[in-house]
Amino acid sequence: MPIQNPYSVSQLNSYIKNMFAQDYMLRSIYVKGEISNVKYHSSNHIYFTLKDGGGQISSVMFSSYRSRGLHFKLENGMQVIVLGSVEVWEAGGKYQLYAKEIHMDGIGALYERFEQLKKELGEMGMFDPSYKQPVPKYPGTIGVVTAPGGAAIQDIINITKRRNPYVQLILYPATVQGEGAAESIVSGIRALERYGVDVIIVGRGGGSIEELWAFNEEAVARAIFDCRIPIVSAVGHETDTTISDFVADLRAPTPSAAAELTVWPVSELEERLNSLNEHLTRRIEGRISIERNRLMSKKLRLEAQNPKSKLFEKRLYLDSARDLLDDQMKRLIAGKRQRLSIAAERFEGLSPLRRLKSGYALVEAEGKIVTETSSVQEGDSLLLYLLNKNIEATVNRIEVVDREKQWKRQTK
Repeated sequence: MPIQNPYSVSQLNSYIKNMFAQDYMLRSIYVKGEISNVKYHSSNHIYFTLKDGGGQISSVMFSSYRSRGLHFKLENGMQVIVLGSVEVWEAGGKYQLYAKEIHMDGIGALYERFEQLKKELGEMGMFDPSYKQPVPKYPGTIGVVTAPGGAAIQDIINITKRRNPYVQLILYPATVQGEGAAESIVSGIRALERYGVDVIIVGRGGGSIEELWAFNEEAVARAIFDCRIPIVSAVGHETDTTISDFVADLRAPTPSAAAELTVWPVSELEERLNSLNEHLTRRIEGRISIERNRLMSKKLRLEAQNPKSKLFEKRLYLDSARDLLDDQMKRLIAGKRQRLSIAAERFEGLSPLRRLKSGYALVEAEGKIVTETSSVQEGDSLLLYLLNKNIEATVNRIEVVDREKQWKRQTK
């Protein structure tokens, strides 16, 4: 008989996977068992087997869930409770547990209570950042709600002394674990609020979830939320998280870190004051220099407007003008003298006396100087003026001579 419509392996695996996916319980289930065959892959995925006396199941936790779903290192032999989903791996043809959260066995119920209260308070808005008060930068008094003999208060005291010995610590010795711990913590918060400290640190050292449970109580959360003074939650180690951390105005990973966050270092203040002093000194010196320069400028302007200065300036101008006038007069007189000398030379060249000295004679007829022969006739009486003598003469003969032509012939 021929076989009709057989399923392929892939189809069968896909069908089984869909069956698993439709089962609501398998989508989010807590599974309790012992860890074995743990392998941390280079991809940051964790592969392991979860088993008990009657069976085992292959399991995997992908890296995307490790940071928020696993707070300790998985080791073989651990008893744990795993929250995850059961799904089919089609390629391998087997089902396995995909872990989203892994907790140590024994705390599953507490963790469930923690998640439920966290959800309820979150829905009420108690974690809303808008309600958080700023922690003062320079508190003078810091209240601490913690056990008086624990390591937490010693760490806070040591850090406070180192950073700023002037800050006052006020301890409310509270019970931080066991019966009555929540009520003791609430009383401490309210007492320090009435006292009027600047900031309150609420916390303790590390421990198991059972030991830290008082900080997960609703009464403590409400006391922190209602407090008018900023509260810093410092519970356990850095990996521990409590409801108090979500409600508080500031969360510190450890009590030591809370002291570092709230106690301002006096050395920084001293450096700040020194810096401000230097800045102020520079500003004052700069201002003094500016005002000194302005005063000097006004002084110079005032001195320039002083009548003595004006008089001195005018005197200098007058002396300069006098010197200039003297120079100009000297140059003018010298020029005039030179022109007079030239004119005297010219006049001297035209002087009749000079002509007479050269052997010439001045001829006069009837009281007039004779310049042409036409004005003299034969028989006229002449008067000849020599350099040192006068001679009277009579014209016997007149001869016309062209002296220029005669001179030219003689000079050729």
